[in-house]
Amino acid sequence: MGDMMSFELPELDRKATQTAVEAELEKYRLYKYLIFEEKEASITASSEVRYHGPTNQTSDQTGDIAIYNADQQRYRKNFCERVERAVSRLPKMERFLIEERYMSQDGDYLTDYQVYCFKFQPPVSAMTYAKIRWKAFYRLALNLNIAVTKTV
Repeated sequence: MGDMMSFELPELDRKATQTAVEAELEKYRLYKYLIFEEKEASITASSEVRYHGPTNQTSDQTGDIAIYNADQQRYRKNFCERVERAVSRLPKMERFLIEERYMSQDGDYLTDYQVYCFKFQPPVSAMTYAKIRWKAFYRLALNLNIAVTKTV
């Protein structure tokens, strides 16, 4: 029984793990935006009449592009859903921090300072913010399988 309790959480390389998680969340924002753009475009496009010319070699190429685009769309949608699922499992404070700072549309323009001073009610200190953020990054890194463990 004693051995069962000796499971240890891996010690992560903080800097590398933070970089990996931030990159993943940046990709999330980009994909989310692309998904939104595609939705808007398809709403606009569907009302237009389409004329089809004679079908020959070029339509195969068009088909290939359509398949590629559909695969990309599916990949992006799955990626976003995976990130959202991982974030939804975080404790409240951690989830709030990640959503406000990294998942909102203007995430690229927000600073940590703006988040811990103005988004948190009541505001939290820089130190507390850093602790909450690291815990969130740690969980997300393990959950999304992008954790960078320390090499001795």
